[in-house]
Amino acid sequence: MRFTTLLKNPADWMQGRGPHSDIVMTSRIRLARNLRGWSFPGWSSERQRVDLMNEVRPIVAGLPEMKDGFNEEYPNLTKTKKQVLVERHLVSREHAARSTGCAILIDRRQSLAIMVNEEDHFRMQGIRAGLDLRTAYELVNRVDSELENFLPYAYDSRLGYLTACPTNVGTGMRASAMLHLPALVLTEQIKQVMNAVSKIGLAVRGLYGEGTEALGNLFQVSNQHTLGETESELISRIEGVAEHIVQAENNAREKLLHESPTMLRDQVGRAYATLRFAHILNSKEALTQLSLLRLGADLDLVTTCDRGLLDALLLEIQPAHLQLAAQRELSPEERDTRRAEITRQLLKSVPEPLNVSLDSAENAPPPESDDE
Repeated sequence: MRFTTLLKNPADWMQGRGPHSDIVMTSRIRLARNLRGWSFPGWSSERQRVDLMNEVRPIVAGLPEMKDGFNEEYPNLTKTKKQVLVERHLVSREHAARSTGCAILIDRRQSLAIMVNEEDHFRMQGIRAGLDLRTAYELVNRVDSELENFLPYAYDSRLGYLTACPTNVGTGMRASAMLHLPALVLTEQIKQVMNAVSKIGLAVRGLYGEGTEALGNLFQVSNQHTLGETESELISRIEGVAEHIVQAENNAREKLLHESPTMLRDQVGRAYATLRFAHILNSKEALTQLSLLRLGADLDLVTTCDRGLLDALLLEIQPAHLQLAAQRELSPEERDTRRAEITRQLLKSVPEPLNVSLDSAENAPPPESDDE
C-alpha cells in the first residue's frame, strides 16, 4: 500500500464505534519483543540494525494480517511523513526520530502496526475504537504467536520476555486507554481522579505518550510494569480502572447539565464560535475547543453533529497533516491560518448549539462572575 492510500482510508479505530466510544477514544495493546543472539537496538551498530531489519522485514510482511499493508524503511520516508504516522498513533515519537535500520509495517485497516528497531527489535501494537482491550490483544497476540514460529525470541523461563528497558521485562505488554475527559476537567475533579489512578500503580500520560501534555482533555491510562502479572490480569486491571473513570466522567457531565447548564452552554457556544469563525488557530486552542464541541455533541447540545467528523478533524489539523496536504513545510503562522481555514470549512454543516433553556437555568445557581 502506498502512503497516500494509507491516508485516504480512515482507520477502523477512527470510526468511533467501540464500547464507551463517547469517552474512551481508543484501546491499545503494545508488545515489546527481541530476538535471541542480537544486541538491543540501542547497543547495536548501524550495520547490525540494517542486517536485522533485512532479515525480519520479509517475515513480518508475509503474515496474513499484513497482506496489502504499508511496509517502508525510514530512509524512504520524509520527516513530515514520519510525523504524520506519529500523529495517527501508528509509530512512537522516538521511533520516528530514527532512520537507517528502522522500518514500519501497518496492516490495511491500520489496526495493527509493527515498528522494527524501536527501543526493542519489535514494538507491535493493536489498536481498537472504544474500550476494547481484549480485541486489541487478540489481534496482536495472534501476530506475536505467528512471528514466534519463525523467529527465536529472547525469553527467560523465570523472567519472561527480555527487553531493553527493565520495566518492560515479563509480558512485555503495555495496555492503554485514551480517554476524553472534558467534564472532569471543567468540574476540577481531574486531578483527584488521576492521583487515584497513579496511587494504584498505573501511569497517566498525554496525547502522544510519555512526557507529553494532555491536550484536548485527552488522557492515556496504562500499566507501568509488566512483571508478575499475566496479560489477562493486566488487561482486567486497566479495564476496571477505565470503567470507573468513564463513570466519573458521566457523573461529571450530569453534574454540569443539572448544576451549571449556563456555564456548560457558554463553553460549548464559545468553542463553536471560535472554530466556525476564527481565522487563526494554534494547535492547543484548536484541540481544546474541539474537545468542548465534542462534549456538546455527546450531550445533544449540538444536534446532528457527527462525532466522527470532529475526531477526523482532530487529525487533519495536526502540524504534519497540514504540511503534507500543502506539500511543503509551513511556518507556525501559516499552519495556524490553514488550521482555521480547514476547521471553518469542515464545520460548515454543523448547526449552532441549542440556546439555553431559561426554565432549566432558573433552578441552577448563577455562574461565577468576575464583576465587583
